[in-house]
Amino acid sequence: MDDIVNHLTDLHHLMNTNETTPGPSRVQRVRHELRRRELEVLRVETLSPHFRSVTFGGPDLAGFASASFDDHVKVILPDGAMRDYTPRRYDADAGELTIEFALHGEGPAAAWAAQATPGQRATIGGPRGSFIVPTDYAWHLLVGDETALPAITRRLEELPAGTRAIVIAQVGDARDRRALHSAAALEVQWVSDADALLAAVQALALPAGEGYAWCAGEARAMTTLRKLLVNDKGHSRHAIRAAAYWKLGAAGHHENIGE
Repeated sequence: MDDIVNHLTDLHHLMNTNETTPGPSRVQRVRHELRRRELEVLRVETLSPHFRSVTFGGPDLAGFASASFDDHVKVILPDGAMRDYTPRRYDADAGELTIEFALHGEGPAAAWAAQATPGQRATIGGPRGSFIVPTDYAWHLLVGDETALPAITRRLEELPAGTRAIVIAQVGDARDRRALHSAAALEVQWVSDADALLAAVQALALPAGEGYAWCAGEARAMTTLRKLLVNDKGHSRHAIRAAAYWKLGAAGHHENIGE
């Protein structure tokens, strides 16, 4: 447990609390106070065969902040393992934080989420910062696999009318393909594997006007996807974020690509 505290403390010392630094284009990076929170499971909901929603609460949630749809918190498991997850929803008034877990593979976080029940305790660290992408781009391209689906769903809920959202989502089991909703004009394409995901992006004609591309999923696929959009399609490298939410053969991998 001391190692966990020291890990979070070291990260905190590397950052200035609440410092805001303008990024390229109109994107902003906002840093938050890094805290470790002891929470309680309030509710658990099965969303589909391979997705489970867990809602946490407790006094330690006071002061929690998540300013971006692709923020990540560290879920610290009883054995000390840490995994990154998107805050799917935070309700400050109710004092509730919801995280959606993809139940693929045999990872410790998926195993914990599969058995989670109300009353259990959990430890959350972060988020240590937010990468805030304005919602007023003319169009938003959101691409990812199952691990990106909670962030994509949250982003679509944030986008206003008058914008355009294009979603290309890799979800192998059709039963996990959920209804997506947005005030933006929405186009959704579902694919079954990484090759089909890349082929769908290759076939896409990027819309006119200022747009932002966001991509998240397996490391190698996201590296290829970023090169495809920037090098082949000429999309601005200042208007794209590609993140490796996981890496084949590696445990607990999380990486921002090309930054």
